Amino acid sequence: MRRISFVSAALAAGMLASAHAQPGPGEGPDPDLEAIEPSAERVNVGLAGEYPADIARYLLANGVQGASMSPRGDYVAVASLITGTRQLWLVPAAGGQPRQMTFGNGITFWRWAPDGQSLIYGADNDGNEQEAYYRISLDGRREELVLAAEAGAFRVMGDVLPDNSRIVFASTERNGLDFDIYVRDLETGEQTMVFEGEYAFWPQSVSPDGRYLLMSQRVGEDSNNLFLVDLTGEEDVRTLSEPERRANTADGGFAWTRDCAAVYHASNEDREFAALVRRDIASNAVELISAPDFDVQNVTLCGQGGRYLIWTTNEDGFFRLHGRDLRARRDLRIPQLPEGVYSVSCPGESAFASVTVNGWATPGELLVWDIARGTANTVWAVNLAGLDPDRFVRPESIRITARDGVELQGLLYLPREDARQGDGPPPVVFDVHGGPTAQSMANYTGPMQYLLNRGIAVFRPNVRGSTGFGHTYVTLDDRENRLDSIRDLVDMLAFFREDGRVDASRAAVRGGSYGGYAVNAVLANYPGEFIAGVSLYGVADWVTALEVASPALKASDIIEYGDINEPEWREFYEVNSPIRQADQINVPVLFSHGVMDPRIDIFETEVMVRTLRENGVEAPYIRFHDEGHGWRRLSNQLFYFRREAEFLEAQLGLSEE
Repeated sequence: MRRISFVSAALAAGMLASAHAQPGPGEGPDPDLEAIEPSAERVNVGLAGEYPADIARYLLANGVQGASMSPRGDYVAVASLITGTRQLWLVPAAGGQPRQMTFGNGITFWRWAPDGQSLIYGADNDGNEQEAYYRISLDGRREELVLAAEAGAFRVMGDVLPDNSRIVFASTERNGLDFDIYVRDLETGEQTMVFEGEYAFWPQSVSPDGRYLLMSQRVGEDSNNLFLVDLTGEEDVRTLSEPERRANTADGGFAWTRDCAAVYHASNEDREFAALVRRDIASNAVELISAPDFDVQNVTLCGQGGRYLIWTTNEDGFFRLHGRDLRARRDLRIPQLPEGVYSVSCPGESAFASVTVNGWATPGELLVWDIARGTANTVWAVNLAGLDPDRFVRPESIRITARDGVELQGLLYLPREDARQGDGPPPVVFDVHGGPTAQSMANYTGPMQYLLNRGIAVFRPNVRGSTGFGHTYVTLDDRENRLDSIRDLVDMLAFFREDGRVDASRAAVRGGSYGGYAVNAVLANYPGEFIAGVSLYGVADWVTALEVASPALKASDIIEYGDINEPEWREFYEVNSPIRQADQINVPVLFSHGVMDPRIDIFETEVMVRTLRENGVEAPYIRFHDEGHGWRRLSNQLFYFRREAEFLEAQLGLSEE
């Protein structure tokens, strides 16, 4: 089929970079570089039930993004994009009308005060990941700024203390690099440093009596050390977990027993997968509760006296809910839930839990689980924006053996027969996740479901370095093995050439952040494999990226990438950065970046764009002046993903309609 050019005449006219000096790292965007910038446009979404449906409907399909039940169990606080910005809402646990709580620039997190009468939330008002903290009353009528944003102060929220008036958080305000732990009195504004850290020391959970803080030290994107801080200052900081082989003890959450004698959490210390354990605070003895061949997540304890222990397992990107009645010593009756990714909240003495489901056909359903009865009721149904859920595509978990024998995994989505164009297998888009210590899961992704409805298959690879497949797997791309994960994409594409379910000769690759790096790297190092790429705010220059990395990433970067200040690693990344290999890319690439990005300098993307254009390679570029590392605003999402879809359809040879 005919390859359709995405670049407009106006853009093509300005493809060549100007000869004068261009801005460098930290100097902002190049005003002379031709870029597509968002503008107000009329959007016609068509009629409900019409197919193929407009991409806007897939983006407008939404529900809740995480939830936490109030300490009394009467409300569930949720985040939702229903207004176009991520805002905080309250939903009656028994069912009823949701109530919007925040109306500003969007929220980043929230925490319930232990008395259930107020919430603390964060807002990144400037898109630079430097948050301000606010407190809002339960009725939504009283709201106050309790901690203003401060230049250079990256923060990580911990917990609200039992007295309801103090919070514990981490901040880099001392020197702009190292996270220290602070306790702040919200009434007086008095702030006390309780721990001076180096790199990433973060608060996790405060004991029910307010005395102890569980604190993690990040020693890799997938791992941490665990400490106990006495907030009264009577005891020295105690080490709970500092293994020789790095491990993760924090990502599954922490659930304190009511007497503060122990805490339940997930840990992969001395094992491949994160197991459910009970840690005794006095002796630091660890009791194994459950050790499946999958990662345990979402650990919580609730009910009278801490009766119900609840957790989830991650099984190839599909979650399963588990629970145990500790008093009766029996498993809980689990309600039937839609497939997907779950988050669970079960507070205090409540016998009810909130369960959020984000699945391939369920973009954020909120249920309240009656634990004793084993039943669940939907209290926030998903809004599918007029789309037929029966047309959504379920992924299949695929196992692929790499050339060096490593077993890889990914999720394959095949379009319905009535959505395909032409004879033969469909073209395919490889959608590479960021991180790299992250995982493609069976959750709802609007732009991908749109492509499926247009007859394009989607493969979401979990290359080595991804989480969810054991400790060994997540470390296989460390340091000098960085490019092995890029090679995995080529090996996966080779599998599909033999498999035959997709047309591997019409394969594009897209990704954001580290996924954008993967796009840049695979196109440069393996020309001829993919016929097009889409790189969103991707790493292009590892030297710059590691030098200017946010404080939250510094410690883990040194462990997993090497210290960029050491000649060995600087030389390695000078050679193996896509920015120095860009002249090897010979297929069209759609680039995009936000001017406010604090993680990856826009300079890197603009050098890539300029290099490709100078070589006569099609390189459209979308630049957002009001975005950072990702697109927060619905208007920008609608603008961007429409153009990404147009680009992919054109490059994959789909006919115009």
